[in-house]
Amino acid sequence: MTELNLLGSPSIKKIHFIGIGGISMSGLAEILLNFGYEISGSDIKSSSITKKLEKLGVKVFIGHSESNIQSPDLVVYTAAINQSNPELIKAHRLGIPAIDRAELLGQIMRKYKHSIAVAGTHGKTTTTSMISTTALKCNLDPTIHIGGELDAIGGTTRVGGNDCFIAEACEYCGSFLKFYPYIAVILNIEYDHADYYRDISHIRDTFAKFISHVPRNGYVVACADDSNIMQILDNVNCNKVTFGLDPEKAMWSAENIVFDDRGCASFTLLFNKKDMGVIKMNVPGIHNVSNAIAAAATCHILGCDMDSIRLALSDFWGTHRRFELKGTSNDIKVIDDYAHHPTEIKATLKAAKNFRHSKVWCVFQPHTYSRTKSLLSDFTNSFNDADEVIITDIYAAREVDTGEISSKDLAMRIRSSGKKVVYIKNFEDIVSYLEDKASPGDIIITMGAGDVYKIGEMFLENKKVMAVS
Repeated sequence: MTELNLLGSPSIKKIHFIGIGGISMSGLAEILLNFGYEISGSDIKSSSITKKLEKLGVKVFIGHSESNIQSPDLVVYTAAINQSNPELIKAHRLGIPAIDRAELLGQIMRKYKHSIAVAGTHGKTTTTSMISTTALKCNLDPTIHIGGELDAIGGTTRVGGNDCFIAEACEYCGSFLKFYPYIAVILNIEYDHADYYRDISHIRDTFAKFISHVPRNGYVVACADDSNIMQILDNVNCNKVTFGLDPEKAMWSAENIVFDDRGCASFTLLFNKKDMGVIKMNVPGIHNVSNAIAAAATCHILGCDMDSIRLALSDFWGTHRRFELKGTSNDIKVIDDYAHHPTEIKATLKAAKNFRHSKVWCVFQPHTYSRTKSLLSDFTNSFNDADEVIITDIYAAREVDTGEISSKDLAMRIRSSGKKVVYIKNFEDIVSYLEDKASPGDIIITMGAGDVYKIGEMFLENKKVMAVS
């Protein structure tokens, strides 16, 4: 139904969300509520998100039932909803249009003059957040939809004006092919999502299709340091803006990069080798220098002045679950990070090495069996900057365990590379292990896209209880 602009139809007034309690779905519901649509939705359980929506005027049903479909004009569902869902079955039976979340997001983009979609294998949430905070600093009153929690907007979604819309563009299952942005930001292209993509060529071709959706008067903001990106730029029929760490290759770049004892960089921002001022980062790692340059290039296109760009990026403190300092106990710092791809793991641990520390403990929870299996060799050599590694069970997410790969297999491969590693199944046992082994001055990093963050929280809570007792 991509060719139909359903949100542009006057007959669409009531919209029902199946799975409305999800972070993305709830945010989209809130945006459409602001546009004047009547919103209802269902989810399997009540939560703080569903309660917030109810306060905003959304009719929320707990549990999935065909009785929840009360004559909506449009039904939206998440990827987690299968075709046997009773609400979806009833919508099809009654001939009610039904679209998935990505299709809806793409249609929302059409309602804005300047829509920005941030794509890439890594760094989408952080870069989208950087662009968002800069747009706010420049008083652009953006509507924002992010895949992580950003304190500057009090969550994942901000409903602003009708001119500027900023969102992430996820490549999984080619969902971003339903987007038609005015500015497409491409951070990097690597092999991932082995349960959908055949190989790197398949991924590269899909990104090429995505940037072909940008209108002729629009922009592609692309990383010149990434060879996969550079291979697909030749056929772009819109404005091309490049960014990267090398001034010889990119329009927007950096020089004089230095790191402090927190691993955060300061650098001189360059535009066509011209000095545009110094940015002092408050998020660690060389990868975040690249993300900040991308954000600066994008916001410059939007008309932001350089003073505001520098100030906003210097005052950016990150999003939740992206090198997030969860707390310190007995001089042991606990950091949580969403990294779940080998390249992300390397970048996060490299950033941690620049952080003042005695020893780095990495607690890693692999995410999906297909990714662990297809990237097993890459994972093996991703933990070189950790002193000791703890591997826990694979977070299945949308997949079923076929027995082909396990966390024990990954731990064995990492051990064969000479790294100290243990496999521990239970979170409680991991906490006990860290309590026994970690010392003052150490850093504990919980890492993964699942629920591994709970380990850090449990460790800090246990230390708090011990201190009180």
